[in-house]
Amino acid sequence: MIELKEGLVTEILTEDEDIQEILVSVDGKQEKALCYLNLTGKVSIGDRLLLNTTAVTLKLGTGGYHFVVANFSRPSQNISGPGHIMKLRYTPMQLKCLSAEEEGSPHHHEVKNFQSLDDMPVVVGSLHSQLLPIVAGIRSINKNLKIAYLMSDQGALPLTFSKTVKTLKQKGWLCGTVTFGHAFGGDLEAVNVYSALILAKTALKADMVVLTMGPGNVGTGTKWGSTALSQGEYLNAVKILGGCPIMVPRVSFADRRERHYGLSHHSLTVINEIALVEFFLALPELKEPVKKQRLFEQAKAFPSRVKIHYLAEEKLETYLKEQTENLSTMGRSYAEDREFFLTAAAGGVLAAERCGEKNG
Repeated sequence: MIELKEGLVTEILTEDEDIQEILVSVDGKQEKALCYLNLTGKVSIGDRLLLNTTAVTLKLGTGGYHFVVANFSRPSQNISGPGHIMKLRYTPMQLKCLSAEEEGSPHHHEVKNFQSLDDMPVVVGSLHSQLLPIVAGIRSINKNLKIAYLMSDQGALPLTFSKTVKTLKQKGWLCGTVTFGHAFGGDLEAVNVYSALILAKTALKADMVVLTMGPGNVGTGTKWGSTALSQGEYLNAVKILGGCPIMVPRVSFADRRERHYGLSHHSLTVINEIALVEFFLALPELKEPVKKQRLFEQAKAFPSRVKIHYLAEEKLETYLKEQTENLSTMGRSYAEDREFFLTAAAGGVLAAERCGEKNG
């Protein structure tokens, strides 16, 4: 079930060409809401809205926002233009987009005639918060590499929900974005991970790819009930298409739960049971003996198809400080969860080095 309430726009807090953050009066209270312009169009102060208030009422992790479902003051939207592929299919919010694979797209023949990724490095993460440190790791080795970002539909579906992506694009650190599955709002839309990877190479002309879900993830406290496991399927897809798959595992010593201490049990499931191809994986060579030993013991049990590279903690830390600020994952800062960010940066460094070897 969903909870729907009416609200009145009282203030526009921020806006750009994709999204508005607004204040709405709901049941006599001033609350925040997000309006995705490619779903419901732009709103103005005084507009009467229909809002999805479900997650805020349930106190779930959507950032404390309601979401605009419809604008009673401006109910009509123009849906003319190219594209026949629907995302969010068979839901009240299904939207039309031009998928880059379809015949009306200028990229149709590139996808149709695709041969191979030609060993292009593809860094596959399991959380959106790994994106920034991965890119920082890549740029620490070579700032001229063209990096494409592919966003899956395991987390937030609208790309515009990600402030990280917006920042990376403003800095010119990404050559383009592709949203696939039911995720939407990228520079290009794709039906699945295979065509998304192909488009990164053929349409965006990327040197390498970073692939993660959008903000937010789902876990159930069980081995198999987590969105993180899709990481293994994506590693397989990269290899199937002739790319070089590089996994960024989730590593943390801030989470004291045994199943997430060191390498998360979800990463271990991906490594041991889901990713069936040969792939690369980078880990920080930590200085603290207890943490170093924990990672070493876990990695010692990896299957032979996993090619492990260790990178010095000091260098990774320098790379991150030079390239990034305000890192955060699950509410924890860099100081509180250093190993998480160091591991992500290590994946980026390894990808850039692999790219250099490929082109050398």
